[in-house]
Amino acid sequence: MKKIKYLIEFFFIIILFLLFKLLGYRIASSFGSFIVSIIGPIFRSKKIIKNNIKDSLNLNDENEVSKIINSMWSNYGRILSDYMFIKDFRSGKLNQYIKIEGNEILDKIKIEKKPVIFISGHFNNFELMAMQIEKSGINMVAIYRPLNNIFLNKIMELIRIKYICKNQIKKGMPGIRQIIELFKKKYSVALMIDQRVSEGINSNLFGRPALTTTIPAQMVKKYGCDVVPIYIERINKFNYKMKVFEPMALNKEDSLENITNHLNNWLEKMIRNNPNQWIWSHNRWK
Repeated sequence: MKKIKYLIEFFFIIILFLLFKLLGYRIASSFGSFIVSIIGPIFRSKKIIKNNIKDSLNLNDENEVSKIINSMWSNYGRILSDYMFIKDFRSGKLNQYIKIEGNEILDKIKIEKKPVIFISGHFNNFELMAMQIEKSGINMVAIYRPLNNIFLNKIMELIRIKYICKNQIKKGMPGIRQIIELFKKKYSVALMIDQRVSEGINSNLFGRPALTTTIPAQMVKKYGCDVVPIYIERINKFNYKMKVFEPMALNKEDSLENITNHLNNWLEKMIRNNPNQWIWSHNRWK
């Protein structure tokens, strides 16, 4: 049954991709927003999304909850349409749609050739962050979680490797070994810290224990490397603003728990600042 559902999703997405390409960036973005706002709730649990928002933000106003959910689906649709224009984002043809704050931090990392850990969450079009970092000239490896849909995953992996970040490593123990090898060769590491993991520690997120990756904390303790948070938000229908923060003040002598809590505190702050920008459909507190 799942394979049939995934196959339907696959053909639906392929048809949308073809339409997006014909429509052009701006019209495709609006069309994607419209169509996914209608179709998206069919493929994702409404209960999980609503409970995540209510429990995390202590929000009982149904109208406010609905606004966040509607905004999330709208963003989903615009992100989906963006994939057909990733090549143009990569080449610079669509540079006018991305503003970057903190280029000087990226320049410093590039000049010093000292690898860092970039952390973020699934904020709006999160793929553009890794792409912009690699475009800046920093050698980087990105950790990714394969899509559940095995048909779509093959296409997304090709897009990511060709246009977003050529060094893509699947999460898991074999991937961690690859990361360490590349880190020793001066490759920075980019990863999302907001998804549930199979191995990690329970760290506080919105007042609830959430199983969280300890990769950044382990790297800090072992190598004393900097952790650099990055964030992206949609500032209007078609434009993004990406922000590169100064390295966090972390102590390698601190515990894994304290370092990981510190990272989750930053993540929570970013989500609270603009809850419309985060993807709430992940079953984070399962």
